[in-house]
Amino acid sequence: MSLSFSDAQKKLEQITAEMLELIRKYGLDAESPFDVIPVARAKIDNQQDYIRFLELSIEGRIYGEYADALKKKLDEETRQAEANKKMH
Repeated sequence: MSLSFSDAQKKLEQITAEMLELIRKYGLDAESPFDVIPVARAKIDNQQDYIRFLELSIEGRIYGEYADALKKKLDEETRQAEANKKMH
């Protein structure tokens, strides 16, 4: 499966919106990224919500890394195209 940068961004926005709902619902207030899972484990009392929180965390990481890699690739292609124009 291949996604465009725009599609990856849209998916990240959806993930973020759903994650924010859970953060607000359970008052998740981790002070650092290392505290997110322990805080969620302590505060989310609904197992399905906790599982969904973990899924969203993983999905966000995957889509975020994909979008970053795709952006770097697109930027490199743009730089090479510009360099080729200058050479000709």
